[in-house]
Amino acid sequence: MILVTGGLGFIGRHTVRALLDLGESCVLVQRRTAEVPEDLAGERVVVEQADIIDPSALPSVGERHEITGVVHLAGSVPWPPGAHEPVDGARKAIASLLNVVEAARQWGVSRVGVASTVGVYAGVAEEGPLQEDVPLSMSSGHVIPAFKKIGELLTDHLAGVTGLDLVNYRIAAIWGPHGHAASPFFAAPALVRAAALGTEPDLAPLYAPAHAEDAIDMCYAKDCGRAIAALQLAEVLNHRTYNVSSGRATSNAEVLAAIRNVVPDTRVDLPAGGSGRRLWLDTTRLAQDTGFRPAYDTERAVADYVSWLRAA
Repeated sequence: MILVTGGLGFIGRHTVRALLDLGESCVLVQRRTAEVPEDLAGERVVVEQADIIDPSALPSVGERHEITGVVHLAGSVPWPPGAHEPVDGARKAIASLLNVVEAARQWGVSRVGVASTVGVYAGVAEEGPLQEDVPLSMSSGHVIPAFKKIGELLTDHLAGVTGLDLVNYRIAAIWGPHGHAASPFFAAPALVRAAALGTEPDLAPLYAPAHAEDAIDMCYAKDCGRAIAALQLAEVLNHRTYNVSSGRATSNAEVLAAIRNVVPDTRVDLPAGGSGRRLWLDTTRLAQDTGFRPAYDTERAVADYVSWLRAA
């Protein structure tokens, strides 16, 4: 049974679905009481209430279930801003990761996967592809990549001293069902939602204005879940860190073209221009060690997302 922290979150839901499709059973750990969601009802899924900041919470879950692997997707980050007193927030973020690793060590699990982010690459290159062994900056302009870098250093250290197979997932820009209506990092979720529902796109949360030529490595949520499941279940992994992404840069212009093919009467658009930078993640390691290939190109992803939004 695979324990998934954050299993009812955005990426967690898709990871659990992919694990189930591969024949696994899952226990999902949630801080608040939660029921098994309708789309997973009747499956091999159990939801346990446990706060992973509490060092006794996860061992008690292990007393009720035979845990064979862990996928740690719950945020080991003091987020959102202002939600925690700074020092206490940092302490809790690091403690949650340490508690997961300690529980996994006690259980003798085969592998622990830990969510990191594409944001750790900020400032290291102007163009892609970005490979996992590129030297990273020791500073961060945002709390999420800052704590993900800390997490990667901790997992590397702990893997060496505990013998656990600890694996970092550097996850790209993810979009699709169960995701936020708008992202501060890229425009695609808001554009697709507006086209599906016939509304104006809410681009206010973006950190910078969006243009048609802006490009980012976007990975559809279902592909992201499949990639994480493949890494969790691979017989042998040859690296400590893997990029989880589509392996290509997708521009807003490509997204808009796909939207117009799927929703011909849409008026969703963006102004021309943009930086022209094309950053994407190299997925050679992921493909070589798991055989993973994305199943969703841009148009298929847009069509699936529009269908889900209209049915939700």
